[in-house]
Amino acid sequence: MDAALHKLLTEVDTPTVCNAIEVAQGKRGFNAFTRQTMIASHPDARAMVGFARTARIQAVEPPTEAPEVIKARRMAYYRHMATGPRPAVAVVQDLDVPNAIGAYWGEINTNIHKSFGLAGTLTDGVMRDLGDMPDGYPVVAGSIGPSHGFVHVVDIAAPVEIFGLTVTDGDLVHADRHGALVIPPDVIPDLAGAIATLMRSERIIFDAVKGKRLSFEDFEDVWAAFEAART
Repeated sequence: MDAALHKLLTEVDTPTVCNAIEVAQGKRGFNAFTRQTMIASHPDARAMVGFARTARIQAVEPPTEAPEVIKARRMAYYRHMATGPRPAVAVVQDLDVPNAIGAYWGEINTNIHKSFGLAGTLTDGVMRDLGDMPDGYPVVAGSIGPSHGFVHVVDIAAPVEIFGLTVTDGDLVHADRHGALVIPPDVIPDLAGAIATLMRSERIIFDAVKGKRLSFEDFEDVWAAFEAART
């Protein structure tokens, strides 16, 4: 992914990318996206875009492994997040969902991950410290809660599932307050053009209807032009 495409993707929302992927594929049916309402730490932030750095955590029950094993895995987790291709997004599954209670994502951990150069976090788990997280590091999470519980890292770099979206370490992720998706590798070369096509076609509708009255007959003509512009 070149710098120009990365910049473009941070400037458009996830629904736009979802539609643009279908334009690039020439058909409907793209389904690599989250299925549940998610919560954004910074609702007005730009989209987070990057290659997934995955892990899985738990927090309801204390770990049963030896403390030195847990500590070593935590450091291996941070090493994984601090390395690898950039731009990158932390994608962390909470295995306690739907009963997750451990807020892994608060003021301390978000600042750590931002210092590693990550673009943000996608998780089905819990976040806290709203208002104290750093600017420029959005978290899109499953819930909000006050406690970290017994949160600990279970594994690193394995495939994860975030509300119906399977993410493999290294997948290209796009996420914002609407949720998240994985961009198929085969559409990446065509994605900028597909976004431009989509925006041109949508402008046909917006120019015709925003702040205006439109007869059905005129709408038929506008809709026909809109459909033609998308193909």
